Amino acid sequence: MSHPTIVQPETKRKSRLRPLLYLVVALILGLLAWRLFWPGGGAAKPAHGEQAQRVGAARIATANLSVVLSGLGTVTPLATITVQTQINGQLMSVGFKEGQIVQKGDFLAQIDPRPYQAALENAQGILAHDTQLLAQAKSDLARYETLNRQDSISKQQTVDQEFLVKQDQGTVTADQGTVDTDKLDLAYCHIVSPVSGRVGLRLVDPGNYVQTSSSTGLVVVTQLQPISVIFVLPEDNIPAIYRKLRAGETLAVTAWDRANEKQLASGTLETVDNEVDTTTGTVKLRATFPNTDDGLFPNQFVNARLLVNTLTNVTVAPVAAVQHGAPGSFVYLIKPDGTVGVQVVKTGTTDEDQVQILSGVKPGDEVVVDGVDRLRDGAKVSVTADASDSAANANNGPGAPPGEQPGNQQPVPANAQVKPKHHQKAVGQPPPGNGQ
Repeated sequence: MSHPTIVQPETKRKSRLRPLLYLVVALILGLLAWRLFWPGGGAAKPAHGEQAQRVGAARIATANLSVVLSGLGTVTPLATITVQTQINGQLMSVGFKEGQIVQKGDFLAQIDPRPYQAALENAQGILAHDTQLLAQAKSDLARYETLNRQDSISKQQTVDQEFLVKQDQGTVTADQGTVDTDKLDLAYCHIVSPVSGRVGLRLVDPGNYVQTSSSTGLVVVTQLQPISVIFVLPEDNIPAIYRKLRAGETLAVTAWDRANEKQLASGTLETVDNEVDTTTGTVKLRATFPNTDDGLFPNQFVNARLLVNTLTNVTVAPVAAVQHGAPGSFVYLIKPDGTVGVQVVKTGTTDEDQVQILSGVKPGDEVVVDGVDRLRDGAKVSVTADASDSAANANNGPGAPPGEQPGNQQPVPANAQVKPKHHQKAVGQPPPGNGQ
């Protein structure tokens, strides 16, 4: 005998909720599909089943490219003088304030001159005494010579008097040397600056007894105008630099701060060291700067940029456009049909912003500069308008219409992203910006 199935109330409620759950899941899946296939609500529609990828683009152009070599350097004064006393004595006073700018010949310190003044007076007295003895000997010699001609005295007596005159002349000369020495010692009591520059902290206080054997000195004077920067470059760069120097050219050098963000001073290359450091494979160079605004400080670390050459009207592209992979150096070239193709290029001089293109693309070609991480050969792309607009004005001077370059450079298409920069070959970290 069969029994009727009893449906529990809980089971009936679950059965009624099941269609509602199906409806919610269907709505979620529909929303995800809409977001997946129509991103941005009206963005570029897929062509042939493939969605166009948004990228930033720029056009290949021509520009002047400056070749700049960059190396780490140290600001080195042309003269750093530790002022020493040249005589022993008590330091009576100082005539400077710490950190003061002094000129060559300005008074710095005074040593007690009284002992040297007394020694000078004593030497002058001895000189006067011996000078009179010499005069007396010369007078006797003249009288002896007259008597000798008259045969009134022997010739030997006249000869002895001649030797006596010469002895007195030697004594007077020695006395004069003593006087000159005492005068020099007296002058050393008044210490003056040997160069123009800035004085440092006082190393000895007035009242102390200073001696010539002391290695401390009284104060340090550092020449600031002009000043130099000693920097290093790889030995491979020396031939190009020497060619310019032998031709009589003046090479410009700029000094930048340690962060490579601010230019501190402009100067010229002075000289190149006479040997290569075998431990680092580098050579030292010295550049001088007027430093009239005190932009450079002694022993300050800077980045020196040496302008070696300027390439005119060369084909350039943004560094961001050049990729490196199995084919070598290549760019994603945007074709007229909106797809990209891998184009192998040969590069030359480069810097942090742009690179010289020797072959592979020509001025006017459009290449991808942003969004290359997921691109492939033949992919469909959509150029971002903002990227094109910003690139269009990159080379235009103030007031120039879009797509035109100032000066003698060739016209650039409307979305070109090229501007003259400088090639940086850095020792260590490559400095940003151009090598002005």
